[in-house]
Amino acid sequence: MTSVRARRQQPNPVHDDGEDARILQSLGYTQQLHRRMGAFGNFSASLSVISIMSGTLLLFGFGLNSGGPAVIMWGWLAVGPLVLCLAAALAEITSRYPTSGGLYYMARQLGGERWSWYTGWLNLLGLLGGIAAQDYGIATFTAAWMNLQFGYEPTPESLLLLYGIILALHAVLNLFGTRLMNILTSVSAWWHLAGAVVIIGSLAFVPSDHQSAGFVFTEFTNNTGWGVPIYVILIGMLLPVFALAGYDTSAHLSEETNHASVAAARGIFRSVAVSWIAGGILLLTLLFAIQDYAATLGGSTGVPVAQILLDALGEAAAKALLLVIIVAQFLCGYTVTASASRMIYAFARDGALPGSGHWKKVSPRTAIPANAVWLAVVVAFVLALPSLYSSTAFSAVTAISAVGFTSAYAIPVLLRLIHRDRFTPGPWNLGRWSRPIGWVAVLWAGAVTILFLLPQSSPVTATTFNYTPVAVVVAFLIAAVWRRFGRSSYHVPRSSSPSEDKQFEGII
Repeated sequence: MTSVRARRQQPNPVHDDGEDARILQSLGYTQQLHRRMGAFGNFSASLSVISIMSGTLLLFGFGLNSGGPAVIMWGWLAVGPLVLCLAAALAEITSRYPTSGGLYYMARQLGGERWSWYTGWLNLLGLLGGIAAQDYGIATFTAAWMNLQFGYEPTPESLLLLYGIILALHAVLNLFGTRLMNILTSVSAWWHLAGAVVIIGSLAFVPSDHQSAGFVFTEFTNNTGWGVPIYVILIGMLLPVFALAGYDTSAHLSEETNHASVAAARGIFRSVAVSWIAGGILLLTLLFAIQDYAATLGGSTGVPVAQILLDALGEAAAKALLLVIIVAQFLCGYTVTASASRMIYAFARDGALPGSGHWKKVSPRTAIPANAVWLAVVVAFVLALPSLYSSTAFSAVTAISAVGFTSAYAIPVLLRLIHRDRFTPGPWNLGRWSRPIGWVAVLWAGAVTILFLLPQSSPVTATTFNYTPVAVVVAFLIAAVWRRFGRSSYHVPRSSSPSEDKQFEGII
């Protein structure tokens, strides 16, 4: 392994327009989607899905109730490096296998068909749960803005209707093709970063009163009903884990990205790193800007972030900044829908879904898997139906997404560690750090997967039940039953080992 300095002095390998198609062909597929996305667009897509103004803000109220400011901040600082380990380990494998299938394709190459099958279903569950969590969160923030603007009082039924409208808008926008996606994901990245700067600056300099550092880093609040503080602290980890998930989007869009073996891997790692830093600053600023803790949790808007903006900046500024947040979240939901549809398309292309022939169809005009787009939003709508009767439905949906994502991310990494002889590193790799980083990532992923299956509120009733285990079991049952009847149609190509991989040395 050459030194870091030496690697930086080496020129990047020459890349022509056909190289990506040849790499994809060596992985067993022919090019069908349009490669119109550059490295920044790919990075922006994962940055948009992670979305510091979605995950961090959507679960902010959950965090205030499940440990309070101390757990939010220390949890964010502790979880970030662990998520970076998992992202780096996954990016290394993505560099070798840049396909739309992403995780399940990696699992097939490294572990076999059974591993691939269940990895794909877990990844699909995470993505569909991600759409549900993001778009339902957008509905709640939109309702909060409407409350300030028009005095609108949301009900579970009206929120679900608003959620359905947002899903439909995301589906329609996703039918326009990769060129629009490249534009919107790039706009989204800059919108997120610029919007975060505006919100942070406003909350840091406009309010006359701020909380103390002691409050932000030591205030512990337990409104979960559980009497064991360590359990409450662990439950509070849902905020940073969910907020920093979704970076596999770079892998799912790799067949639409130029120089994907490097761009997709970098997109995964860099999107997590940027989001962790920017999201931490945003959370810190929000916590310092809290004017009244009880009012923040019990405000008329129903959204603690909206109440903080209202109390600290006034109604006009609060409404303006809420619109900034809603636009960022909308762009995030658009990209999550795109990622899920590419996963469905790839999984169906390999015969893994009931009716695969229908879901793998690609529009000859736009090169978009339109049927897969509509399937993604319909299933996401179904996942949010418990919100009609459950007060904890939103946190359960986010837990579903976190469990699906995290476990699916960890499986290819585990297989890569177990079967060292089956993996040839791609142009982006971790070198000697690959195994220690990989084991940290796998152990961390296993722990949080178990954690988010546990009850979040006490006492456990029909309205507070965490239905994440039910959703996971149903997904596994569908996968198991369909595997029994549909496994004969499932075929993931075996990749070759292109000799050009060996000329690269990787850098983060």
